[in-house]
Amino acid sequence: AIHEVMEQQTISIAKAGIMTSLNARVSILAAANPAYGRYNMNKSVEANVQLPAALLSRFDLLWLIADKSDREQDLRLAKHITYVHQHNINPPMQHTPIDMKLMRKYVALCQKKQPDIPKELTEFIVANYVDIRNEARNIDNAKSSTFTSARTLLAILRLATALARLRLVDHVEKDDINEAMRLMDQSKDSLRQHAQQGPGRKHKITDEIYDLIRKMAAGAKTLKIQDIRERCTTKGFKPDDIDKCLEEFERLDVWQINQAKTKITIVN
Repeated sequence: AIHEVMEQQTISIAKAGIMTSLNARVSILAAANPAYGRYNMNKSVEANVQLPAALLSRFDLLWLIADKSDREQDLRLAKHITYVHQHNINPPMQHTPIDMKLMRKYVALCQKKQPDIPKELTEFIVANYVDIRNEARNIDNAKSSTFTSARTLLAILRLATALARLRLVDHVEKDDINEAMRLMDQSKDSLRQHAQQGPGRKHKITDEIYDLIRKMAAGAKTLKIQDIRERCTTKGFKPDDIDKCLEEFERLDVWQINQAKTKITIVN
């Protein structure tokens, strides 16, 4: 359904003998959790969230928000959770929040604005889009999980127009275009941040072994390591690669290996 909304701006309804198509011109903000509860940095975005590339490419911005270990952030979050648990209220704010009535009026005023893009910015936009396409062809970006197409240009135009609308002006400025491209670059960088981790061949083998183990489990929570070794060996995987896979995904808390190393218990 969401694919139809983003592609044709309509939604089809078939209920109670009624079949119709309704307009659905809306902005979409979506969030997706990774498959099996852990984001695998060695896989693409499509493989992690298990959504087709044709759908993901229709989003203007894709951000990877990873739960990384950081002492200051962990400490701040732990204090917040502890305070709420003890007092049943949020801790006092360090700033004065904006009144919601004022915010609603501001949003309503922004929605009335329809900024246009001046002709003098056309060459600047086109030149920058061509540069982005050239960068996408570089060897360094050969394994990038993002793809630059005409939709990227449309995304830049939409973002620039939205930025002008936030400033309550009638014309898009050069700074709006630059900021839109900066947001686009930051979005791609969040997906490419782990692209240089280790040799790709070993990661691919461990991922294939992991997928095979998942198929063996078929919903079960425990598997014998001997059965895993036998199945993987028949598929042509080496014993060393099997051990690396078991250790790698144990570190990711996907499964746990008992002390005798005779079985694994799948956690996520």
